[in-house]
Amino acid sequence: MSNPSTSYNTLVIGGGQAGLSTGYFLRQRGDDFVILDANPRVGDAWRKRWDSLRLFTPARFDGLAGMPFPAPRHTFPTKDEMADYLEAYAARFRLPVRTGVRVDRLSRHDGRFAVSAGPQRFEAQHVVVAMSSYQQPQVPAFASDLDPGLVQLHSCEYRNPSQLQPGGVLVVGAANSGAEIALELARDRPVWLSGRHPGHIPFRIDGAASRPFLARLFARVIFHRVLTVKTPMGRRLRRKALSHGLQLVRTKPSDLAAAGVQRVARVTGVRDGRPRLEDGRALAAANIIWCTGYGPGFEWIDLPIFGADGQPRHERGIVAGEPGLYFVGLNFLYAASSTMIHGVARDAEHVVGAIRHSLPLTQPARAAAEGQRQAPAAGK
Repeated sequence: MSNPSTSYNTLVIGGGQAGLSTGYFLRQRGDDFVILDANPRVGDAWRKRWDSLRLFTPARFDGLAGMPFPAPRHTFPTKDEMADYLEAYAARFRLPVRTGVRVDRLSRHDGRFAVSAGPQRFEAQHVVVAMSSYQQPQVPAFASDLDPGLVQLHSCEYRNPSQLQPGGVLVVGAANSGAEIALELARDRPVWLSGRHPGHIPFRIDGAASRPFLARLFARVIFHRVLTVKTPMGRRLRRKALSHGLQLVRTKPSDLAAAGVQRVARVTGVRDGRPRLEDGRALAAANIIWCTGYGPGFEWIDLPIFGADGQPRHERGIVAGEPGLYFVGLNFLYAASSTMIHGVARDAEHVVGAIRHSLPLTQPARAAAEGQRQAPAAGK
């Protein structure tokens, strides 16, 4: 643990947009840090998602701090374009990302944080967990009782229709992922969509009318400045978002109806090997895609920082009960935009500001501060 190559002032866990944003501000500060990411390449968390996925925000809102997204401002990037952008971002700012390093334990030892990743060991004065709340895919316990002939995939495993066998598809979960996947599959097969309708944004995000005003209003004002933990409206939405997810962004109920997607009751169990609905029916689906969300997946953090809901206790990403520990990238960490590309930079900058105030000044900053202290004396 005393090896200089494994000891840092700050260690960032996660090399997606949250981790790279944190790294950008740490680099500006001149901090001694490293970013650990479990994937083989920067951006792989995006590359692994379903093939047709596009971002919900236009390119003008999809750049991280210091580097605009390289696409026409009103277009909606694909998931692979986003992945390649993140890889280029890390290279441009020479961010020290170590890929293929999966952290399996975070604890505190002798006043410093101890991080293990298989046989590798690291220590740091500060740790930023730069990961989303969506780490551990969840499916109902009764899924294992379904007929083994059914194809079952969680949304994190779904890539395209070629993975499915002929026949109808039951998509369980009607939030954004479920609605978009259901719409894609309904082109050439029967699709049932089970789940509570979460509501939807009342305009077309890719429509001409939204370009000059509505997209900016929602992205930069409502999601970013109005719906925050500081406003009553934001706090109400945060409680809903943490338990049920946000409303539909791109897909509208009318789109699903026009495509022939059939809305069905909630799935409650199994009957004769088939998914049983709350209304008593058993669907003869050949495939099931579980868009049933994720658990936090933070069991590897061996520190007393979690609430009864399994979520870390923090204020704007700063864990008061564990000095030196921070989070960036969590769902609604500060605002509805916290998990969006254009919102994560603000959270990262806030966390790095907290780290800055607890670290000694770098040599250039110390010289600048010394010059400021001497300036009044020189003027007397």
